[in-house]
Amino acid sequence: MASRGKSINLFLMDGDPSGRIKCTLANWTGVAYKIPRTELDKCKGRDDLSQSGIYFLFGSSDQTGENVVYIGQAGVRKNGEGILYRLQEHKRNPDKNYWTEAIVFTTSNNSFGPTEISYLENRFTNMAIATKRYLVKNGNDPTPGNVTEEKESELEEFVDYARIVMGALGHKVFEPLAQLVRTASTADSTTDVDSPTFYITRSGANAQARLTSEGFVVLSGSKIRKDTVPSCPDYAKNVRENNKDYLDGNSVLQKDILFKTPSGASAFVLGAPTNGNIEWKTEDGKTLKEIETSEAID
Repeated sequence: MASRGKSINLFLMDGDPSGRIKCTLANWTGVAYKIPRTELDKCKGRDDLSQSGIYFLFGSSDQTGENVVYIGQAGVRKNGEGILYRLQEHKRNPDKNYWTEAIVFTTSNNSFGPTEISYLENRFTNMAIATKRYLVKNGNDPTPGNVTEEKESELEEFVDYARIVMGALGHKVFEPLAQLVRTASTADSTTDVDSPTFYITRSGANAQARLTSEGFVVLSGSKIRKDTVPSCPDYAKNVRENNKDYLDGNSVLQKDILFKTPSGASAFVLGAPTNGNIEWKTEDGKTLKEIETSEAID
């Protein structure tokens, strides 16, 4: 069945797309804020940011350049402070100087209590860990708390909407890298067709990849060539170096890795300059170029 469209309202609070953004979604009681670290002080006095909620601190590692995220909860304190006060504490903490912006989830009706935010913190953290897009900086697995089945159903609906909003705000922390591209077989069809899996099986490599809306994803479980040739592109060497902790002793990849181009992906796999349009082949031997050419003709 075809997915239904969603109506999202993005309010540029400073009239600047790189500034603070408030996000709401039709038929959802949630409210989300995207707040640059440098703009926290401008949020003082906002009632909904003194409530309870869940927050995400986004940044990158100085050592590897890898995307990182910290996920936390903030309850209302005796002094009336909530989410914003907690973000300001993190800003003053030298151990958390990696983050450059925060995304906050709260509600328009102030309905989050300790049970709700504990459940959501646990749920969001485990979702982020499972997708392996970001290095999750949380030291401990947060407790999910005890919720009734009715409350769990309500909170899972909140999670579904939060996933949409998070993606709209520029962070696909909940979306698997290898999510399939799906195309309708006819203009008015409700049947979706999965994009094929592509393979490289030569020079000691046995890799699988998928084409997605973001690029080309080499899949976890792929075996890459152990060595590289002298002419191997620097970017392929860098990706190998930055992901060496995700390669086991047999050079088998332990996570999905996204590349902007098929040739970048094949250079990583084969340790050599390559043309990904002909290196990547379907199970029946068709090259990526042949597949895309036939789709263009159709």
